[in-house]
Amino acid sequence: MAVTTTEPLAVLERILHEGFATGNDAIVDEVCAPDLIEHQFGLAGTGEEARAHVKAAIREVHAMMPDLAYTVEDSVVVGDVVWARGRARGTATGGFFGPPSNAKIDMVLFEMARVVDGRIVEHWGCPDRFALLAQTGVLERLK
Repeated sequence: MAVTTTEPLAVLERILHEGFATGNDAIVDEVCAPDLIEHQFGLAGTGEEARAHVKAAIREVHAMMPDLAYTVEDSVVVGDVVWARGRARGTATGGFFGPPSNAKIDMVLFEMARVVDGRIVEHWGCPDRFALLAQTGVLERLK
C-alpha cells in the first residue's frame, strides 16, 4: 500500500500537542470519531467510553506535568494508518502515586492510529510507563 496522505500524522500530532500538552480535553471531540476504538491499556474501550477515558487521561497527564511537550521523532503513514515514535518531556510538578516529585521526565511513546475523514477511529498507544515510575521516584518508594 502506498503512502497517500500525511493527514493521519497531523491528526495524531493534534491530540498530543493540542490535547495532552495543554490539558484541553475538548480536542477529543474534534479529532476522535464517536465510535472510537481505543486499545491502550488503561484507556481501552469503544465509543463514548473510550472518548471519556482519553479525556480523563488528558486531564490527568496535564495535571501531573503541566509543562509537558511532545516530539514525534519517527513516523510512517501508510494509507489511513500512522505509526509514530516520540518523546514526552516535562516536569512532574503534580502528584503521581504520591506527592509531586518535581522530577524531569523523558519518556518514549509508541503510537499507532487509524484516521478516517480527519478523525481517529482506532488507536493503540504504548507509553513507557516503567520510565515514568522510575523517573518520578515511585519505584524507589516501593523498596
